[in-house]
Amino acid sequence: MKNFGDIVVLTVALILGLAPTSARETADGSSKALRQVPDRPNVIIVMTDDQGYGDISFYGNPLIETPALDRLASESVRLEDFHVAPMCAPTRGQLLTGLDAARNGTINVSSGRCLMRPELETMADTFQKNDYVTGLFGKWHLGDNYPYRPEDRGFQETVWFPSSHIGSVPDYWGNDYVDDVYIHNGVREEYEGYCANIFFDRAMEWMSASAKANKPFFAYLPTNTPHWPHVGEEDDEERIREILARSEYRDWPEGRKNQFTGFLAMILNIDRNMKRLREFLKREELEENTILIFTTDNGSTWGPQYFNAGMSGKKTQLLEGGHRVPCFISWPQGDLAVGKEVKGLTHIQDFFPTLLELCEMEGPDSVVFDGMSLVPFLKGEDEAPGDRMLIVNYSRLPQGFDYPSPNSPAIMKREGAGVLWKRWRLLEDRELYDLESDPLQKANVIDRFPEVATKMRSRLYDWWDDVKDLANEPQRVIIGSDQENPMMITSCEWMDVFVDMQVQIKRGVHKNSYMFLTVDQPGEYEFELRRWPRERDLALSEAGEGEVALPITRARLFIGRENVYEKDKQAFSFKGETSELAAGDKFATFQVSLDAGPITLHTWFDDEYDNSLCGAYYVYVKRL
Repeated sequence: MKNFGDIVVLTVALILGLAPTSARETADGSSKALRQVPDRPNVIIVMTDDQGYGDISFYGNPLIETPALDRLASESVRLEDFHVAPMCAPTRGQLLTGLDAARNGTINVSSGRCLMRPELETMADTFQKNDYVTGLFGKWHLGDNYPYRPEDRGFQETVWFPSSHIGSVPDYWGNDYVDDVYIHNGVREEYEGYCANIFFDRAMEWMSASAKANKPFFAYLPTNTPHWPHVGEEDDEERIREILARSEYRDWPEGRKNQFTGFLAMILNIDRNMKRLREFLKREELEENTILIFTTDNGSTWGPQYFNAGMSGKKTQLLEGGHRVPCFISWPQGDLAVGKEVKGLTHIQDFFPTLLELCEMEGPDSVVFDGMSLVPFLKGEDEAPGDRMLIVNYSRLPQGFDYPSPNSPAIMKREGAGVLWKRWRLLEDRELYDLESDPLQKANVIDRFPEVATKMRSRLYDWWDDVKDLANEPQRVIIGSDQENPMMITSCEWMDVFVDMQVQIKRGVHKNSYMFLTVDQPGEYEFELRRWPRERDLALSEAGEGEVALPITRARLFIGRENVYEKDKQAFSFKGETSELAAGDKFATFQVSLDAGPITLHTWFDDEYDNSLCGAYYVYVKRL
């Protein structure tokens, strides 16, 4: 690890053209690098995954202690009515653009609808434009291919894994939280250790190198924990088992209890890593001039089953527990109102404009944020954001849909929204709740307060009229670009059909859809269709122990060309190919001549009776 850090320091210094830092002699006779403190603050955003409001002891968790997070909360400004999306990828898109999910393109976690519009300037782009160095360590979940990868969106140093979780379809096969393979600056590399520890380690090494190069840094540290699959470190899991053995949950079924054990154990690890991070900042003399933000990406997955901090709802739901999450903001040198609780409605979209003001940066051109700057509230100059109304909307997982449908839940709809205003919550344009008298949202009072519902509905309709033409516009993966050639595209990009888990591939789910792609350059393209990824190295019809074999005997490929115009007439062209397979074939290969422009890609695997089994879960594309 030390060698890795030294390499990073040297690399950053050489890239920036900086001379080595000087040194001073300390009291014990050792030398310590003298560091020129950047004028602007460093920024760290830590975002955990599926950790809800009540999954911290600061808010009364009855089972675990999180002393590092509790201390950070007491030494920070706390946003007490802070909201995100009820699903992780939409939250991440809103964070990095300051725009509603409907406006930035990331409305779902998969199903071809989690790609953030490539033309938007991200927070990382802005920091880099303002002479910060930028790094991403952990979960990205805003696109696995060009032009959506973190290295395409403003991050200079990246250690990440694709899609929604470790063990997703595009993730390296068999990653299991320990000694995994992640993507480092575009190249898959092996790492030793527990996943979250690796991300914190790499982030701290990079931050140290950046500081020694006298460059302010923006570090985005989104952990995969405590997302499913629930795998904690062994010592933490043992500690949780002892706690649960003395609790009211000791008689839960073993499978359920084991999952809960892993979930709580991962939170213990997060707390320990937050302690390590703050100790690092202090040791490196970075604490005073670093903005440290801690939050989570959606409500808890377990909260309603044990402790939900007085709320109803969980991840994927519009009830309060689905999107109200903890948020702590610390900047010792920044004259923030330490210990202040900001009571009014705040949102993840507020981070971008807030950091622009705190860091005195030039922002994106011609962008009107949906978020607002919270600086006056963070500094105690105003009490709350006032008479504010927020929209929470996202598309739902198309569970159970084997093929795309015009009625797929993955399509965002106006009536899928929640409207937040003071103590009121208008959900799906049919339910109204008063949190002041009914915090658990048991009584729908829409008939008792029609004037409140009308006011909130008016805001919803105006908002939808503004975004409806953008909300469901699909974003396209680019093939044949010099930025990513060859490349692998997976079933995560199937439109409006959900196949994003390696366990689904093991089961051989009988699902299929098409992908929206753009051909970057005309030429000959090779498409390699697989049921298993290359590193799995199995035949199309083979399966391992506990997996389902598919009797694949034929592969088909269809490429449709869209929006081809000739003399004011729309022409439709397509290329269809079929490949008969021999026993033991691991893939089917097609070579196709393509023009530049938008296409749709369809693939099929069939059995000997011409029954379609599924699409190719993995497609490797190469411009020859």
